[in-house]
Order: sequence, then C-alpha cells, then structure tokens
Amino acid sequence: MRVFTPKEVAATTQSKYLGVLVASKYTRELNALPRDLKPLASEKKLTTRSLEALTSGQIEFRLVGKRRRVE
Repeated sequence: MRVFTPKEVAATTQSKYLGVLVASKYTRELNALPRDLKPLASEKKLTTRSLEALTSGQIEFRLVGKRRRVE
C-alpha cells in the first residue's frame, strides 16, 4: 500500500482537502464502470489508483460554485 502525504495531494490541487474530495469522486466513477472497462492495474485498490492519478496530474477537474436558491 502506497502512502500519499498531504503535500503530494495538495501539490496538484489547492488544498489537501480538495484533493481528497476529487480523488473520492474519481474513485466513485471508477467503481461505476463495468469490470472489463476499468483501467489496467486492477490489482490495486480503486482509492490508490485514484490518488496516483491525482498526484500525477492525470485527473482534470474544475470547481463549480454552489447553486443559489431563487426565492
């Protein structure tokens, strides 16, 4: 199991918290794929693969503001 430091995660995102949120969303997307369409290296856990992709810059994301209520 690889250990990811907060500095590694924060290097590609604005903060370590945002990095964990992005990686968890990506993990959910990987988990939703059928088994035969999942990326190679399936011997690793999905969370490890997500954090590796995030720290290597393979994941592109953008922040979306909150929706405002119309009253």
